[in-house]
Amino acid sequence: MLKKSMFVVLALLLWFAVFQFDLPMAMATPPGTPSKSTAQSQLNSLTVKSEGSMTGYSREQFTHWISQGGGCDTRQKVLQRDADYFSGTCPVTSGKWYSYYDGVSVYLPSEMDIDHVVPLAEAWRSGASNWTAEKRKDFANDLDGPQLIAVTASTNRSKGDQDPSTWQPPRSGAHCGYAKWWINTKHRWNLNLQSSEKTELQSMLNSCSN
Repeated sequence: MLKKSMFVVLALLLWFAVFQFDLPMAMATPPGTPSKSTAQSQLNSLTVKSEGSMTGYSREQFTHWISQGGGCDTRQKVLQRDADYFSGTCPVTSGKWYSYYDGVSVYLPSEMDIDHVVPLAEAWRSGASNWTAEKRKDFANDLDGPQLIAVTASTNRSKGDQDPSTWQPPRSGAHCGYAKWWINTKHRWNLNLQSSEKTELQSMLNSCSN
């Protein structure tokens, strides 16, 4: 009973600190984030080949953000999942988000983008050009794995459609998680990767403690 009371007190103190002193909370880990060893196995199993053509690509080939029920679309679901706290249902009207890529705290949902960890254009070049429209829609709205994350609009737009060989999160502490999410997404969706991409992913994965 004493241990339970201590836990409640500590939890209340944490929330008080967050609201009163604006301390950042740990971002919720996206679903499906693998361990370092699992990510290493997944990376080893991916097919390495040159990127395909961008012929025929457009973002409209990947329908998003689709309805997730209850008046919510995929963007709103990720904003809710990744928030320290939020107001409003769908749409979310305010809250607090810790942007994992750059370590910035944001309070307006309009300043947050939902990043496709593996960009849509990158997926197209890596095998998605051969998918059905339905499969591309599922990929663009994937809430079951670590493919979607709420980050500041500025970092998402600086990334564009680059892979880890040319873009990595500006916060070095984000490299481990980013590599795990990228690897897991490509593994789950059976996408290829190029040699330089694999080299950088391995380097980033080596930075993980576990």
